[in-house]
Formats: sequence, structure tokens, C-alpha cells
Amino acid sequence: MTTIIKAATAADFLALVPHLAGYTPTNSIALIPFRGSRTIGVMRFDLPPADAGDELDRIAATFIGMVCKLADADGVTPVVFTDERFRAEDDIVHGELVRAIIRRADACGLHVGDALCLAADGWGSYLDPECPPDGRSRSELPAELAVPEPRDVSGDQAAGVELPHADLAEKERVGGALLAIDAAVRIVCGESAGSAGMADLDPRAIAAVCSLDDIPMLFEDALRWDVEDLAPFDAGTLMWCLARPSLRDVALSQWAGDIVAGDDALEAQRRWEDGEDYPDDLALVMFGEGPRPEPERLQKALALTRRLAAAAPRDAAAAMLATAAWLAWALGRSTYAHWHTARALEIDPDHGLAGIVDSFIGAGHLPEWAFERPLP
Repeated sequence: MTTIIKAATAADFLALVPHLAGYTPTNSIALIPFRGSRTIGVMRFDLPPADAGDELDRIAATFIGMVCKLADADGVTPVVFTDERFRAEDDIVHGELVRAIIRRADACGLHVGDALCLAADGWGSYLDPECPPDGRSRSELPAELAVPEPRDVSGDQAAGVELPHADLAEKERVGGALLAIDAAVRIVCGESAGSAGMADLDPRAIAAVCSLDDIPMLFEDALRWDVEDLAPFDAGTLMWCLARPSLRDVALSQWAGDIVAGDDALEAQRRWEDGEDYPDDLALVMFGEGPRPEPERLQKALALTRRLAAAAPRDAAAAMLATAAWLAWALGRSTYAHWHTARALEIDPDHGLAGIVDSFIGAGHLPEWAFERPLP
């Protein structure tokens, strides 16, 4: 179902953008693509540094190139959100960037209906010759909009990025469970006889090892767990898997697809370890290519892995953070992904997946499915 919200004036549209995005951008430029007279999403980018200068044309080309990946986009409206003053010398703040974006949009055949700026001391349109030099008063912006499903948009693009709270007692329980599971795996697999053998193992650790007999089922069941009330041995079992790149990649493939995709990825991993080539169609999922995942599955997996990252011992947290970073990136949430990669790389500067996701973000690379519109 499509929700239609009419914005009669530039002030109405400016007030509408946070509701389209789900938050109020700060120090950002938001590009709102259009199909005809209807918006089809919001793309947010950090504002370039003040000394970007000659780089602005390249930056504008990158931004508009992403809009052009939306097959049904035929227009775009850039909106600057800044903590700076509206007037910068003899120009509206970030005017050079906006004009570069308009030039690139024109060259690509995208109609630019307006270009707006919301600054600390006023707002206005870059295309309005009658805009006051210091902008229009922010008091002109509507305080409320008649939106069908109002939501809190007071936070910015980083709102909610901090990990959920986990107290020291929870961390100790989960850490103890993880150690017990690792010990049980070593004994069951014959890697270690242990001081007392199987008889001294925690029964919950033995049950955890048994659940590893069907890895895809474990990953599928995990999407149904209550992230607010994770049992320590459930958390430890999933941590044990996600700390191992081969199993983590199976989890990501499955959460981006379904349990069949998990079975296929696990079998491909076994064959690869025996010397066979890894199938391209499975490998490309990690780079954001393939069928569009169900956002709900990715969101559940993201909430779960963020909870694991919060409860994990420090030496296990990097893997959880990196997994959460990929899931956030797969959802098109680069700000979230960057926060998680930064935390992961603080713990382990050489973490492979964290480095890969960080390079995606640095290159402005989003998964191809982020540009596909969901079916009505």
C-alpha cells in the first residue's frame, strides 16, 4: 500500500523529509528521488568538508549516480540540513555543492523541482530569487504534519546506534557459557580430552554442541529468539558460530535468503574446504548482489547480533559487531554499519569482515538490492 502525504509548500516539504527518512538528518544532504510527483525514498549523505573544493563535482556525480540506479526515478530534490548559519559570505551555505548536484541531475535527465536548506538560523530555497539573504524564519515551518502514522523523528541518523545495555553479570554468564561450549566442542571433536572428560561438562554445553548438528536450523531458530531475554547458552552457541568466518558467512547468506540458502551455503563451504570452487551466486550475496532480502529477516538478525555484541566478552565482540555491520549495510543503513565497523576495528584492527564492510562504506558502495523498490 502506498501512503500519500501532500506537501503544498516548500515549508511543508521541508518538514516532511524527516518523516520520509524516519529521523531528522543533521549535517547532511538528503536527496529525495521522485517518480512523477511522488517521492520514492530518501538518500542521506554526510556533507562534504569545507575544503572539498574541486572534489564537489565528483561528489555530486557519485550522489546523483545512486539516484540514477533507481530505475523509476525521474526527478530529485536535494535538501541540506546543517548546523551552520544560512548565509555563508555571499551565498547560501553549501551552495556550490547543491549547484553541482543540480548540474549533474540535469545532465542525467532528472528534473529538479526544488533545492532546500535548513540551517541553524533559517531556511530557504537555493532556487528562490526572492529568498531573504539570511533565509526565512524557522517559525514558518509547520510544527506538525498530518501523517497517517506519526512517529518520533527527533533523533538524527545515528539515533539508536549505541548497543543495548548488558550488565556485568550478563556478560559473565554469557562469557562462561561460551567457554563451556568451546570446551565441549573440543572434547566431542576429540581435540582435547579435558581434565575430567565428558562427565564434567555442563549439560547445557553438551546440548549446545548437539544443536550444531543442524547449523541452518540453529540460525533459523535464532530469528525467533527474544532478544530481550536471551538464554546464556543460546547466546554462547550463536557467538561460537559467528566467531568462525565460514559459519558466519552461512548465517549471513541464510538471513539474507532463507533456510534453503543456508543449506546451500553450508554445503558449498564444505565443498570449498575439499578444494572445489565456491559458487559465484552464493559468494556475490556478501557483496550485495542477488535477490532482494526480506528486510524483516535482516532487521531481526541485526537486533540479535547487536544484543550479542553488547553481551559478548571483549575478545568475542569484534565478530558480533562486524556481523551486525554487514547486516546494517545490507539494509542500506551505512551510518549504522560504519559505527559498528569502527567499534569492531578498535578491538581487532585486522578483522576481515569489519575491514570489508568499512571499505564498502568508504567507497560509497551499497548493495544492489538497496536500489530495488519492494513489490506493492
